[in-house]
Parts: sequence; structure tokens; C-alpha cells
Amino acid sequence: MLRRRNEFHERYERFVQELRNEIVTGVLKPGEFILPENTLSQKYEMSRVSIRKALEELVNEGLIEKIAGKGNRVKEPDEDRTPVVLRLAWFSSSYEIPIVEKMIEAFERKHPFVQVEMVLYSEDFYTETIIRSIEDGQGPDLFIMSDQHFREWTESGRTNLLTGYIPPHLKEKGISYPKVFDLFNHKGSMLAAPFVFSPVVICYNRAIFRQHGLPNDISLGNWNELLKAAKACTSAPNEDGMIDHYGFCFSSAPNRWPVFLLQNNGSIMAADRSRSTMADQRNIEALEFCVSLMYKEHVSPIFSHGSSHLAERLFMKERVAMIMSTYYFMNEFHDHSIDWDVMTLPKGIKPATMLLGGGLSISTASSHQKIAEKLVDFMTGVEAQTLLKKYGCTIPVLRSVAEDDRLLNPDIHPQHYNRFLEVLPDAYPLHTLNLSQSEILTLLDELNLLWAGMETPADTCIRIEELFNSRLGLTGAGTGTDK
Repeated sequence: MLRRRNEFHERYERFVQELRNEIVTGVLKPGEFILPENTLSQKYEMSRVSIRKALEELVNEGLIEKIAGKGNRVKEPDEDRTPVVLRLAWFSSSYEIPIVEKMIEAFERKHPFVQVEMVLYSEDFYTETIIRSIEDGQGPDLFIMSDQHFREWTESGRTNLLTGYIPPHLKEKGISYPKVFDLFNHKGSMLAAPFVFSPVVICYNRAIFRQHGLPNDISLGNWNELLKAAKACTSAPNEDGMIDHYGFCFSSAPNRWPVFLLQNNGSIMAADRSRSTMADQRNIEALEFCVSLMYKEHVSPIFSHGSSHLAERLFMKERVAMIMSTYYFMNEFHDHSIDWDVMTLPKGIKPATMLLGGGLSISTASSHQKIAEKLVDFMTGVEAQTLLKKYGCTIPVLRSVAEDDRLLNPDIHPQHYNRFLEVLPDAYPLHTLNLSQSEILTLLDELNLLWAGMETPADTCIRIEELFNSRLGLTGAGTGTDK
């Protein structure tokens, strides 16, 4: 008897939840009649008495109303009805927050029974905060996940807390960009639905270029050409030895400097993680070029800070002619009177750049998973993705929108916005380096002596390789290959 009661309870709850979801997600529109009670009785294998009881729950929730002689109808939303609240978490430093707020407004207009509450968390300990809140039963229904957060999730071992939902329309061939899906693929399973992305490109000040005789539509084919252009745009020291503006600003941020390493066929960890390869000569050569920009050629300011924002801030002050940046940060440029544009990165041994992205992930603990899926469907659909393109530089994941030049606004977008299409085939996520997020943080810390000019690239690479190998349990390990 207990088993039979449990089976009935499951059917009862399934019926109530499915009908509620159909109403809240807009499958059943306000004013639309639901199926007759006898039809529902047969479909869910429940008595008409039980069906009526379940329908009464939805009447009390303000979702449906009984119409004498006609049946049950989806009710028009009113102020007295308590909406279904969907909690969407976002990190507070995101440039897309104002646009996401516009998306939420548009979604709520289409789904009047739903209220989306956006909760902002600090980027510090963002993943840890969400994991803890989900496990405590207070977590968001869904949230934004950057490629960095993806690495933190996989390292946490809590991927079971994520549904991995991908909207059906994003799975269709040619609708999106396969490279962006790779950002959130963990052992063959997706942890988030791709939402936005950006490769690293070069932003340059066209006014400074013109001032030094360089063409606006310049293309830098290799590292030597980058150095030549940077030298041309670097002012001579004044009588106090101060340089007014530099031709380039090197960034030691984790999504910037590895570009040079990848372009030189370098690697930090073997693919099977059996040993570190940091002391490989190709890595040493790449780092030698990086530090030469600051200490030998003097075309970049000298500082040893991992924040990419320092380079961008100098660029907005028009104190440097070129920086490596992302389409995310370009959202700040349209508030400044800079004559700027983008170009592809110069090539080393091979073309390569870094790829960043953001995805939408749903919690398995959410009691509103179907509604959350509807929101993800909407935010990756044409209307919401068009808002992204229309009001910002961040690249939408929907190809039809990302490549729609009719949406370009010269007050917001650079002239050559579509440069991302040229570099995307050769763009790689940071996890290409085969490092965990904790190892990436270690690497950043251990490179500080190099960026400060207190150690040679060779000594740095050998020291870091030995450190990583010791953590892998290797003793007396050699230092790299092809030295």
C-alpha cells in the first residue's frame, strides 16, 4: 500500500508541476483553456477528484480560474498574484549587467507569471560562493559562468550540481561557434550554455598611429613588425628621463601573455600531465621577447601586476598606442573620445590567441529548472542576443547576430569589429595549457620575479618547471626539452 501511495503522489506532483510550468513558461497563454478534466484524468492516470484537487491548487496560486460550464482557463496576471521568482546570479564586475537587465525586462513581458531576480556576487570567490549557497539550499536557479569559473568548477568536483542544459537551437549546425562550446566542455559533458565570448586582439590608437606616420589600416604580420610599430610610437625620454607615451603596453594578466607562448609552440604541462615542460626553449624564447619589450627595447612601461586593467587604463588615457585586450573591455572605450580600432595579433611560429567566454548554467537543486531553461533559451535567442550586439561590444554567441553588420554603431563598435572572425579559428582557452586553476594562480605568482626584471627567462622557466614537477611527485626531474 505504501508503494501505491508513493506512485500516486508522484503522478499528482508531476501533473501539478508540469501544468504550472506550462503556464509560467508561456506554453499555455493567459486566456487559454487547459485540457478537460476527463482528458487529464486519463493522461495522468488519476481520478477526476484528484485532478480537481490539483487544479484547485493552481487556482489558489492565481494561475488558473474556473469558468462555469466551460472549464479551466489560464488567468490573466494581476497584481495580487505572487509570481514565480527565478534567481539569476551574476558577478558584479561584468560589463554586460545593464544589457542583462534589459533582457530580464523583455523576458518578464513575455512571461508575466515569472519574476527574475538578479543577484550580484563579488568576482572574488564567486564559484565558491555559488557552490556553498547551492549546497545550503539557498543557491540561485541559474548563473553566469566565465571560462575561469568553469576551471574552478571542474577543479571543485561539484559538477554534479549543474544540469548542463543547452538550448536545442544552439545545437543546430552553423547557429553558433564550436570553439566557444569547447570553453565549457568537461570530459564530453557541457557545464554551461555558451552566451558570450571574446578572443584577445590588439586595440590601437589611430590618432597616435597617424601622428607617427603609420596607416590606420595597418596589419602587423609578426613579432618584429609589432616591435617596429611600437618603436615608432614610443616617444623619446624628456630631460627628466620620462617617456610621455609608449608604443605598446605588455600585460602579465593570465589571458594576455600566454599568447606569445602559444604562438611559439610552447607548453607548460605535458598533455597527459606526466611532467611540466616549462623549461622548454620555446617558452624561454617567448618570455625573452615579452621582457625585451620592457627592459631592452623600452617600448612598454615596466610594471609587474597581473591586472589587465592597468594596460587598458593607460590606453584610455592615450599614453600607449597599442594593447592586447578583449571585446569585453572595449565596452569602456565608447565613453571616451579615443580614435581607436582593432587588429589581429601578429603571428609567431603559428597564429594563436586566447579565447574567453561566458555561459549560462542551471543548478540541479533549482525547483524551477524548466522555467530556468526558458530563460536560457531566451538569453541565447535572437531578441536577447541582439540587445547584446546593439548596446555593447561583447560578442553574442548567436552567429546570425554576431555577424549582422546592420547592428554596428560607430559610437559603440570599432570600425573593424569583425576581426574576431579572422582570429577565432586560432583562438584557444587558457585550459589549453593543461593547468588547473590553482596551478595557473601559482604560475602567475612565480612569474613576478621575471616581470620585475629580477630573474632571467631561463632561470624562471627552470625554477617553475622544477616546482611543478615536485608537486607532481617527480624527483630529480630534468628541465625541459630541446634546450
